[in-house]
Amino acid sequence: MTRRENTRTRRARAAREERARILLLCGAEVTEPSYFRGLKQRYRHPAVNVVRKGGKDPVSLIRLAAKLREQDECDETWCVIDVDEYNIDAAFSEAQRLDVKLAVSNPCFEYWLLLHFERCEAPLPCFQDVEPRLRQQVRGYNKKSLNFSDYAAGVTDAVDRAKHRCGDITRAHQVNPSTGVWALVERISTS
Repeated sequence: MTRRENTRTRRARAAREERARILLLCGAEVTEPSYFRGLKQRYRHPAVNVVRKGGKDPVSLIRLAAKLREQDECDETWCVIDVDEYNIDAAFSEAQRLDVKLAVSNPCFEYWLLLHFERCEAPLPCFQDVEPRLRQQVRGYNKKSLNFSDYAAGVTDAVDRAKHRCGDITRAHQVNPSTGVWALVERISTS
């Protein structure tokens, strides 16, 4: 009996580019971590590590991020912060010194959420000015329980609107309202 040759050609396994490992610290307890965990699932990006460290001022959050980066091998380290009453210039200096990227929202992260539904360029001095507009878009909006599915369909629109408003993430804290969250969202969705 003659040995039968295998005429099937083997397919070469597609080389999959390794995704960027992103360490992400949120200064809030619920809103930002819930959003980014949902975004991580949407883009099936298991290399994003979302760490909730609520109640930290931006400079302390940045220092903690740099310390955690030493323990967690990652390619990029990001902190998500609001302008609120903080000295954001000091935060930018510390972030640059420690090689931590910032996604700053002015006045607050809820402005980023609002951009999922509408373009908004009117001045918004504080969270209390953003929240009613967001509640018109998301019935039952509650800062303490965010459901990412409420925002999933508008992610691309939010990125476009935020870029249009202020495409320079190093200036987002100086323009009211604005947000640099779009840059982090793009990293998660494309890396």
